[in-house]
Amino acid sequence: MKRTTYHHGALRDALLDACRRLIESEGIAAVSLRRVAREAGVSTGAPYHHFTDRAALLAALSTQGFETLGAELAAAKAAATGTPMQALSAMAAAYVRFAREHGAYFRLMFRPELSEPEKHPDTVVAADAAFAVLTDTIADAVAAGLLPADKAEVLGITWWAIGHGIASLWLDGQLDKRSEQLGTTTPELVEDIMATLNGLIDPVR
Repeated sequence: MKRTTYHHGALRDALLDACRRLIESEGIAAVSLRRVAREAGVSTGAPYHHFTDRAALLAALSTQGFETLGAELAAAKAAATGTPMQALSAMAAAYVRFAREHGAYFRLMFRPELSEPEKHPDTVVAADAAFAVLTDTIADAVAAGLLPADKAEVLGITWWAIGHGIASLWLDGQLDKRSEQLGTTTPELVEDIMATLNGLIDPVR
């Protein structure tokens, strides 16, 4: 039975929720405007009130994902105590948690060939804002004399690569296997990895 009582804003949210659930259950390949409409319980023409095509729908979902990631990184930074290096460690762990808890977002956000962010500036703005939380923290570490100023940009990308790599390995099940081999849990392994990295970069901390 199709639902026809969504008001304008709620319909958009319902379609995005349906798209996210569909990605979680069947993967990105299963997404089409018709299929998302069916999952949301609305007419097949309803999505076109908000999204011109599949890429527009995926871009809007990617935007949500980057906004959520940015908020979680900012919360991790705010909750961290001690030096900016410890904040960076907490943010890396938050990045991995985000991937685990929001797998549909994570699998889509870094697929520009699907969401076409060059046509959807809101997605680019949200992505840049999330990355800025990291670069601002790198800048804090530089100001505190903990990281070299001439390597700030490279270190920002390095931290992102580390967090993203760990998250991808976990989603693919590879990190669970390694954790078991080492006799630990995956969250404990992630924490140990970041602590080890921080120790190498800032051994006197």
